[in-house]
Amino acid sequence: MAALRLGPLLRYVDDSSATVWVETSRPCTAEVRCAKGAGGETRTFQIGGHHYALVPVTGLAPGTESAYEVLLDGTPVWPPDDSRFPPPAIRTPDGDSVKVAFGSCRWAAPPGDEKDPVGPDALDTLAARLVSADGAERPDVLLLLGDQVYADETSEATRRWIAGRRGLDELPGTQVADYEEYTHLYRESWLDPEIRWLLSTVPSCMIFDDHDIIDDWNTSDAWLADIRKTSWWRERILGGLMSYWVHQHLGNLSPAELATDPLYAAVRETPDGTDILRAHAARSDTDPSSVRWSYRRDFGRVRVVMVDSRAARVLEEDDRSMLDSGETEWLREQVWDHRETYDHLLIGTSLPWLLPHLIHDAETWNAALCRGERGARWARIGERVRRGADLEHWAAFPESFEELGRLVAEAGTGAQAPATVCVLSGDVHHAYVAEPQWPADATPDARVLQLTCSPVHNSIPLTMRLGFRFGWSGLGRAIGRRLLRHGRAAGPAVDWRRTGGPWFGNQLMTLTMRGREATLRLEQAQAVRGGSPRLTTVEESLLTPRQPPPHTR
Repeated sequence: MAALRLGPLLRYVDDSSATVWVETSRPCTAEVRCAKGAGGETRTFQIGGHHYALVPVTGLAPGTESAYEVLLDGTPVWPPDDSRFPPPAIRTPDGDSVKVAFGSCRWAAPPGDEKDPVGPDALDTLAARLVSADGAERPDVLLLLGDQVYADETSEATRRWIAGRRGLDELPGTQVADYEEYTHLYRESWLDPEIRWLLSTVPSCMIFDDHDIIDDWNTSDAWLADIRKTSWWRERILGGLMSYWVHQHLGNLSPAELATDPLYAAVRETPDGTDILRAHAARSDTDPSSVRWSYRRDFGRVRVVMVDSRAARVLEEDDRSMLDSGETEWLREQVWDHRETYDHLLIGTSLPWLLPHLIHDAETWNAALCRGERGARWARIGERVRRGADLEHWAAFPESFEELGRLVAEAGTGAQAPATVCVLSGDVHHAYVAEPQWPADATPDARVLQLTCSPVHNSIPLTMRLGFRFGWSGLGRAIGRRLLRHGRAAGPAVDWRRTGGPWFGNQLMTLTMRGREATLRLEQAQAVRGGSPRLTTVEESLLTPRQPPPHTR
């Protein structure tokens, strides 16, 4: 009899349909059954000896909440009879408001009887609140902005598991090596009881960042050339991209997109889709422009555009770009497509667009050195500094930084401008709000913000905390300007100021959007002596648009 190995994960939800992801122990028919006739079923597909299904659910009504159960070959398998959690449920939007919670960087939490070395997990704590508090506000969607798993920083339990299948003295040592080891990371992370329930009842959108593959993935052309010389990299990158497609990317797509996706069709039509998916991963690695990991989701009058800022990079020093030309054009199309139909634009990119000023200028300076502005010797020094200090955010791709700034300003200007344009990011293990400033005659009508929130469950050394704080200071800014002069690099066309933070801890940000108004809340997971951890609000503010709604002008 088939058993449920992982899941269910509620992924896509709209007014009348949804998708639910599961991993099973053997080939079977996976079914999701709701009340009042809603539901759906599909056969599993096979990758690397594992069996998965993304079940399409139809027949849902707008503005309703429907508990569901999962059946395999007609036998109910979820929720278990002894579950301490409420039944998983699919809640369709009511058209009134949209609540988006987001964050990034989650180490798998240790078992409940072990002390957590980095403090309470913000997602675990959110789940506990939703379970225990009557009427607790549930997000309409979770945006997970990268580092859902850490392939290069494994837990002690995972290291013991890896040691049971290969020697840890074999490269890549305690890091994961292939598809099978990646599947173990997802099981470790998603079998956490609170996480399992949360992801079964709150829809999620995901995008990768570097640790989903390896720290500083695609930092530079020289980095890529060096890592491709290693004996273990090919299996690592193929396993990482294959597991990302299965566990994260598929669920980002709508039923309509899945119905026309040739890769999804090919994998489902063959008894074993491993070789087909492996070839797709290889194309993504060798020809990134041939594969798109970015996607768009609309939630009522809120548009979310999730941008791949890792695999889509152009790395040649004389033509560096965060996004290749096709990806850049795609992003512009998603922003401008029927712009009048949304009131809020959220651009999700794992890496912050606006950083502390000193860090931004250091990355721009470093990019100038690496492309040879100060000669070959400084270029070699620059490459060592780039890798050692992780200088590979948007600021390290100066033309891409400026291009994103122009797009944000254009999108937020004019009679059909949204009320807010927010760039949502993680990666840097702290949270802050930054607001760009343009010359008076170029200021967008929309309120434009960089909203950065991480980690969900991780840590940051004291030295880095001090460094981030110093990066926002006046002295830090002055040092940054001197670095730019040394690198013969131009400063950014847009200025910005920090309007909130920095905040350190395990945390989540939530945007609640109703009409053209938006409220921002930052909550941190905090331990309580003698009790369970709780989410504590450390910042809440109203994000008002710069201009009144178009119809009142």
